[in-house]
Amino acid sequence: MSLFWRIFALNAVVLGTATALLLWAPVTVSVPVLLTEAIILVAGLVVMLIANAALLRIGLAPLDRLTKLMTTVDLLRPGQRLPEHGHGGIAELIRTFNAMLERLEHERAASSARALLAQEAERRRIAQELHDEVGQSMTAILLGLKRAADEADETLRGELHQAQEITRESLDEVRRLVRRLRPGVLEDLGLVSALTSLTTEFATHTGLRVVRHFDAALPDLDEQSELVLYRVAQEALTNVARHAEAGRVEVSLRPTDGMVVLAVADDGRGTGVAREGAGIRGMRERALLIGATLEVTSQPQAGTQVRLAVPVVREQP
Repeated sequence: MSLFWRIFALNAVVLGTATALLLWAPVTVSVPVLLTEAIILVAGLVVMLIANAALLRIGLAPLDRLTKLMTTVDLLRPGQRLPEHGHGGIAELIRTFNAMLERLEHERAASSARALLAQEAERRRIAQELHDEVGQSMTAILLGLKRAADEADETLRGELHQAQEITRESLDEVRRLVRRLRPGVLEDLGLVSALTSLTTEFATHTGLRVVRHFDAALPDLDEQSELVLYRVAQEALTNVARHAEAGRVEVSLRPTDGMVVLAVADDGRGTGVAREGAGIRGMRERALLIGATLEVTSQPQAGTQVRLAVPVVREQP
């Protein structure tokens, strides 16, 4: 039934009921109208208006649900749909809206995939340039400072040694940036080794206690899934260092019910509501890229947990 006929039918029910009451009820209207008759007419009008409003509310409830979903839908949380019932105009509108959501989710996933792949390519290029250009130049400077310090007199040798230390620290920082931009250990040694290296470096630089639980018997994952798991762990740890005010972080990686689940939990202050900043939305986009599910929960004084569940695609025999 179309929206027009739905509203017409609801109003017809109310008006028909009122007409039937006027025909069969023992009520007359005098001229001039008596006070008791006026009270009965006004009460009847109020009842008709209330009944009409209630029926319209019931009849247009699907539109209210559609409006609410339109204002709250988030394409980074796919799967939000309205139930489809019947074959009328409202049902057709809901089906069209659900189809539009599905199309937008596919387009968002495709555009996110292109953007993330371009981002990874740019990270790899910058890391290569830092390693080849800046790293080699700073290494050459270190060797030059060493030769100069060996040949300098005692008054200059201390200053040259100090310049060496500053240059060496800067070179270590460049190498750390290269590892963050392009996790070579992930390509060479696998996901568990890469996460172990990441958490070890995180503990060293932040002073936080990191507890690791990595299952050795993980199912095989494709390169894209491993990269997403690594990047989400990296971003989650970065958020802990910046915002959590925590003293302990637990990182786990386990297979569960056809999924590989990464969890990063801290004992920081928490917020009660996980604020969706650029970091969390970036993690959601990465999860969307491989069809994974990302959950972020935060409790006051109990810390924050990031949980990423990646589906394992099994090869057909």
